Amino acid sequence: MTILEVLEILDKEFPDTQGELDYTTPFQLLIAVILSAQTTDAAVNKVTVELFEKYPDAYALSLAKQEDIEPILSTIGLYRNKAKFIINCSKQLVDEFDGVVPKTREELMTLAGVGRKTANVVLSEGFGIPAIAVDTHIERVAKRLKLAYKNDSVEVVERKLMKKIPEDLWARAHLLLLLFGRYYSTARNHEDPYEILERLKEKHQL
Repeated sequence: MTILEVLEILDKEFPDTQGELDYTTPFQLLIAVILSAQTTDAAVNKVTVELFEKYPDAYALSLAKQEDIEPILSTIGLYRNKAKFIINCSKQLVDEFDGVVPKTREELMTLAGVGRKTANVVLSEGFGIPAIAVDTHIERVAKRLKLAYKNDSVEVVERKLMKKIPEDLWARAHLLLLLFGRYYSTARNHEDPYEILERLKEKHQL
């Protein structure tokens, strides 16, 4: 089964699915992705309702105090560090980018709390710029599907996926592989992922 066949099966299983974080602007997406580290998207969505109502843009959040942000984020993991990150990130956006989220990976990765995965999500989902963000789900799935070696780093997994998947499918592939890892080939489920895919193939009569 090729990676394109895998994506075709998953596209039938998740036909209309979009990213699961709630946001209305690239800035809000950036903040939500920073907050999503080691936390579920559902948990992030619960706190960003209040956060974005009070601090809708970089200018507003850059003026916030740590003690004002922490209670809003207190139900998600690492909330103290994340409060610091998003305030500092907002200050950088205001000071260095006129409050606008930059559109290059290099510039995004200069921001507080932003690593390569977060930058790639913002590029792909926020701006439609081809990128594959490799989180723990995608890393696990890629290795289980033998698209990468067990000891490959996250960046190596990303490069291998970029080589194997056509560029115009990167954004969709990121989402489909993530959902497959989140709901089917989970960390606790060690079943051969190709057997899971064969069942999905039969289900959709492919």
